Amino acid sequence: MSLPPAVRSYLLLVRWEFLRRRQLVVMFVLLQVALGVGIVYGFAFLVPQITPTVAVFLATGAMTITLTLLGLVAVPQEVALARVSGRQGYLDALPVPRLAPLLSELTFAVLMQLPGAVATLALAAVRFHLHLQLSPLVLPAAALTALTAAALGCAIAVSLPPNATQQVTQFLSVGLLLFSPVAFPMSRLPAGLQDLHRGLPVAYMADIMRGTITGHYDTSRLLAFGVVMAWCVAGLATCGRAAARRH
Repeated sequence: MSLPPAVRSYLLLVRWEFLRRRQLVVMFVLLQVALGVGIVYGFAFLVPQITPTVAVFLATGAMTITLTLLGLVAVPQEVALARVSGRQGYLDALPVPRLAPLLSELTFAVLMQLPGAVATLALAAVRFHLHLQLSPLVLPAAALTALTAAALGCAIAVSLPPNATQQVTQFLSVGLLLFSPVAFPMSRLPAGLQDLHRGLPVAYMADIMRGTITGHYDTSRLLAFGVVMAWCVAGLATCGRAAARRH
């Protein structure tokens, strides 16, 4: 049974993404693991006493950052490079559905993030002697978090000039590491930043990961998943409109 042309085009583009960057795949995964290990062990040096609550935040926060940083930083830089180098124009000229190149790029980004996130969680569990209560929703939550980050990163890249994308993504990486309630409770932030994060997806990404790993949500589970899904749809819609304009 032959596949529909749209599905076949998408799968061929996913294969092309892996073949194009096959020499970097192992490096991507190792960098994700190194990032998670650095957060687990490095952030622990900043805390005088690792209580069970602190251990949970560090473990799940490290996994969340591993899932989001590649999508919010590497993906927009890759999209900006494609626009400058002419690769985007080549993809637009191919006889494939207009969203197929976008979906293949996002698929590659999500698959690159998952191994590092799993390794980070395993290392954190060993480091802090955690007893995890994994929910059946943990894999969908991880995939949704990674996809949302990648979709938003792509949306940033198609909305800004290529030379501005790198500056914005560097700012986002610093903000994610230092000023987002991922590896620490939101209550530690100033009131203004708390209000800001109630409208942004990062705190809810951390919440759905923490909830599906430990069984405890800081907010309503439906609210957390709903906010992340809403931002994911908004990011995909922005990328889709940009793809439609190019055609």
